[in-house]
Amino acid sequence: MKVLLLCTVLIASVWTSPSVQRPGARIIGGSDAVASQFPFVAAIYKQTASGNYFCGGALLNNKWILTAASCVVDALLFQIRLGSHELDSTSAIRLATDSYVVHPDYNVDTLDNDIALIELRLPVEFTDYIQPIILPARDLTRYAVVTAIGWGQTSDEDAGLSNKLQAVTLTALSNEECRLYFGNQITDNMVCVDGNYNQGTCLGDTGSPLIQFQNAFTPTVIGVSAFISGNGCESTDPSGFIRTFLYLDWIKNVTGIA
Repeated sequence: MKVLLLCTVLIASVWTSPSVQRPGARIIGGSDAVASQFPFVAAIYKQTASGNYFCGGALLNNKWILTAASCVVDALLFQIRLGSHELDSTSAIRLATDSYVVHPDYNVDTLDNDIALIELRLPVEFTDYIQPIILPARDLTRYAVVTAIGWGQTSDEDAGLSNKLQAVTLTALSNEECRLYFGNQITDNMVCVDGNYNQGTCLGDTGSPLIQFQNAFTPTVIGVSAFISGNGCESTDPSGFIRTFLYLDWIKNVTGIA
């Protein structure tokens, strides 16, 4: 049975410039996103008493960001960037907050219910580059085509974040298939996704959204990045997410989203 590995990244300081990816490197098999392609994506820098960490997130409305519980626990302060697919962009909006809500059943040992919400201090103004993503109307089905995005490492050897947001098309597995890799660590609240080769998420992608399109133009946040295999990002093992659909009541109760 393979070990589930939390995939947050420790960074030198909250505003340290990310290392630029090597030519040809990807979010493990993906490609560069373009400006305004994913206007809901949030870059989250978490400051704690022991260090500073990087995660991703998804803007749900003008005040709330969906992310992983492991991305917010023990946080003293968040520095959040919205409005750019490049981490070093000077046009990104930078916001600070210390308000968050962790799912009450989050288990730090098993990563079950690894989902949380960050509240912005003031409502953000929507632009062409800052837009909310909608919640799903249904759960993921086996072999659904999905898209994972994130600024995480692009290989096991490259310890830096990718400056440009990366996107990769993947396929959802059944939980029975996922348990062939990870055993009973996989609960019904989780979903695994896989690509043709070693495509998937890596360190630094925790909290980033898994996207499914309702049609060609309407993305929904169908999952929240939670774990990778202990064998490393470039193994052929699937990547793990929390199923957003199962938490709709909790999300709506906290955020007031109808």
